[in-house]
Amino acid sequence: MLINTFFLYAHSFVKRLTLCAFILGPVFTTIAVAEESSHKERICAIYPHLKDSYWLSVNYGMVTEAKKHNVSLRVLESGGYPNKARQEKQLATCVEWGADAIILGTVDPDAYQHNLDHWVGETPVFALVNQLNLDEKQAHLLKGTVGVDWYWMGFEAGKYLANKHPKGSGETNVALLLGPRTRGGTKPVAAGLYAALKGSDVHIVESYWADNDKELQRNLVQRVIDSGNAQYIVGSAVAIEAAISEVRHANKSNQLGLVSVYLSHGVYRGLLRKKVLFAATDKMVLQGRLVVTQAMHYLRSQPYDKKAVPKISPLTPNTLHTDTIEESLSPSAYRPTFSVNPVD
Repeated sequence: MLINTFFLYAHSFVKRLTLCAFILGPVFTTIAVAEESSHKERICAIYPHLKDSYWLSVNYGMVTEAKKHNVSLRVLESGGYPNKARQEKQLATCVEWGADAIILGTVDPDAYQHNLDHWVGETPVFALVNQLNLDEKQAHLLKGTVGVDWYWMGFEAGKYLANKHPKGSGETNVALLLGPRTRGGTKPVAAGLYAALKGSDVHIVESYWADNDKELQRNLVQRVIDSGNAQYIVGSAVAIEAAISEVRHANKSNQLGLVSVYLSHGVYRGLLRKKVLFAATDKMVLQGRLVVTQAMHYLRSQPYDKKAVPKISPLTPNTLHTDTIEESLSPSAYRPTFSVNPVD
């Protein structure tokens, strides 16, 4: 009798519990979903530097895209291509901050080839602008890349000069001021430039190397002007920005043409005023947007293009199309933004 009574009450309790679960189930599910969706992804981005407006424009693209996706973004900059040790510490800082993904503009393509996991653990990494070489053990950490092959940036600049000075047109001398000798995109830019100049009457007669610092590049520009050997300066945006004013002060604007291998705000103004003859753009704002989109799609298990390569556009004073400039340069009043906080 006692056993029967126990089973009767137990059966009644189970029925009531089942009914409560049926009624409250959607509530519990809603709470669980709300808790899950309240997690805002954290993205940590590291730039090699912010010494020119190239990376400023990348920053603008990343910030606008992070706001669009309503995620946390933290931005660090390494202060220049020689600063590998500083960038290593910044990778560790990203991990300590709790980054769900790291976007890396490396200071050296081979800097983390064998030890990226030492700095990031298993945090997914997305390479931005600068090539990131990894061995087989490290390769699984790289979940996406955004950027062009800078060989073709150099090739476009060389093609512009080769078309102006084909074989038989008369020897034309060029001075190269591409930036640091072995870091960033310098080596592939030089390779592309030389390849495009083959068979033309353009000759490289001077090459000077220094970090993309305005004063360092200004000193190199002055050396080129003083030597009087070149009819063109082909250089980084930092070098060409410095050259615009230095060439004007030396009254050499009609004797020394300026060609930039990439675009910046100063180079763009030079194109508008016809002080710069040519620049190539790999669309920096667009790259910033693309890499944040890559990271977000990865973190949210959505499909994405793991290798995004914007189309390089050659620019002259007569080909400054609005849509290309908007995909390339941040607004003139924009200042670097180092954090984006999601809105609840």
